Amino acid sequence: MTDRRYETKYWNVKQEEIQETNENIREAAAAIQNQEAVAFPTETVYGLGADATTPEAVDKIFQAKGRPGDNPLIVHIATREQVETVAEDIPDQAHKLMDAFWPGPLTIILKSNGSAAENVTAGLSTVGIRMPDHPVAQALLKACELPVAAPSANQSGRPSPTTAKHVLDDLTGKIYGVVDGGATGVGVESTVVDCTGETAVILRPGGATKEDLEAVIGPVKTATDFKNEKEQPKAPGMKYTHYAPDAPFWLVEGGVDEVQQEIDRLKKEGHTVGLIASEEHAGQYRGATVRSCGSRKNLHEVAHKIYDCLRFFNDSSVDIILGETFPKQGVGVAVMNRLEKAATKIIK
Repeated sequence: MTDRRYETKYWNVKQEEIQETNENIREAAAAIQNQEAVAFPTETVYGLGADATTPEAVDKIFQAKGRPGDNPLIVHIATREQVETVAEDIPDQAHKLMDAFWPGPLTIILKSNGSAAENVTAGLSTVGIRMPDHPVAQALLKACELPVAAPSANQSGRPSPTTAKHVLDDLTGKIYGVVDGGATGVGVESTVVDCTGETAVILRPGGATKEDLEAVIGPVKTATDFKNEKEQPKAPGMKYTHYAPDAPFWLVEGGVDEVQQEIDRLKKEGHTVGLIASEEHAGQYRGATVRSCGSRKNLHEVAHKIYDCLRFFNDSSVDIILGETFPKQGVGVAVMNRLEKAATKIIK
C-alpha cells in the first residue's frame, strides 16, 4: 500500500449530544464501515479504530502509526454478544471478569474464532477484546455495528494520546478523522489479562489492578517482560519501547536529594533539564522546568496525567527529561510500567 495523505476530519461531540444517531458519530462510524481509520476517545486513551475483520482497513492503522507488524491489536466491542463474533471457547473466569469490569479498562485475551483479520491477531490463535467505558466510544461502536481494532492513536513509540489535540499532533494527514470527546479519564491503557490458560495471566498492567482481578477470580499470575527479541508478543506493550517523549527520558530512583543531584550534574554539563515530579516534591527542586503529575497519595491522578506530562516537554526547549519513580502498588504498577518503557536510562 502506498502512503496516502488525508484532509483529516475533525468531529466534536459534546456530552449532551452523545448518542449513536448523532450526525458526527454516524459520519465517523460510516468512515470505519468504509474501511477508513478513525480516532476516538475511550476511558483510558484515544484509540485509532478500523474494521477488525478487514485486513485492508487494519493496514491503515499500521501505516498511520508506523507500528511493528508482530504487535497484535485489541478489538473493541459495544455489546457482550459481539464477543462471540471474534472469539470462541470462552472460559468461566473470562465471563466473571466481563461481569465485573466491562465496560471498563480491561482487555481479555481469548481463543480467536478466525473472524478477526490476521494483522489484528498478528497471526496468533488468540485475540484481545475489550468493551470501553466512554459514552463516545460506546455510541460510535454501536453505530459501527462491527468489531473495531483500536490501538492507541499516536505515532508508534510516542506517549499515548489523552486528548484529541495529542492525536492531531501525531497523525494529522495520516488518518481519515478524529472524534473529539474531551480528555480521557484513566490515562493509562487497559490491563491485558490472558484467560486462555488454567490461571489468568496479566500481560500488561493497566487501569484494573492485580488486586482488583484477584478479588473476582482468585489468584492471577503476572507475565515477565520479554527477554528474547525474536519472541512474538501476545499483547500490546510487552516487547517494544513505548510511550517515549522526543528528548531522552531518564528515571531517577531515590528521593528528592538524588534527583536534585542529577539535575545539578546535568546543568553543569550545559543541559536544559525538564522534570516530571509528584505534587509533594515539585516545589523543592531547583534548576529544572518542573511538571507535576499529581499526588503520590493518589496514583490514579498520576496515571491520568503521566502521558500529558511526557508530551508537555515535547513542546519545550529541554534536552533531557528526568522523572521521579512511584510506588509499585495498585495502579502504580501500571504507572511505573509506562515510565520504565518510556525511559532511555534508569539511574539507580
